[in-house]
Amino acid sequence: MKKILVLIAAVVIIGLIFVAMLSYEEPEYKTGYESGSYSVRFYDERIVVQAVVGNGDSGFGKLFKYISGANKESVKIDMTTPVTQSQNDGEMVMQFYLPSKFDKSNVPVPTDNNVKISLIDAGYFAVSRYSGRSTDKNFYKHLDMLKSELDKDKVSILGPSIKATYNGPFTPPQLRRNEAMYPIEWND
Repeated sequence: MKKILVLIAAVVIIGLIFVAMLSYEEPEYKTGYESGSYSVRFYDERIVVQAVVGNGDSGFGKLFKYISGANKESVKIDMTTPVTQSQNDGEMVMQFYLPSKFDKSNVPVPTDNNVKISLIDAGYFAVSRYSGRSTDKNFYKHLDMLKSELDKDKVSILGPSIKATYNGPFTPPQLRRNEAMYPIEWND
């Protein structure tokens, strides 16, 4: 009887995780190419809120405060996925994508001077999807494989790598979705 209750609880927890995973808005994209190891996606222009990562601060707290109402309009903003990290002018930057209802004319202004609104230009990205924990070791392993495949396919990389994380820390590692990405030159 105890084993059955544990099994039922596990199924319920996994079901709740999947429901939570489906409830966050993601940036829309069009897949232009798929190989066994990576895909090429086209993303339209997107608005993000970002903070520099450093001095023991991941940037996540500042960004979470912003979407929780720490903006001049005191607007609460829905969480979206993925949360991304990339190098920007030599600094590590964490970004949250803003929901699609926001554009340049209606995006809430941050109250924290370390939180900035930025526009990501439309473009093509090579993406390698993987599961597991979102550690640097796991990310760089998949990023190195992606770069190797892009080199082999003679695809030009246009900018720094991007680490995209889709799940929170309470999602079991085998159910997590992570991505290693590069902006690329691509002729559709």
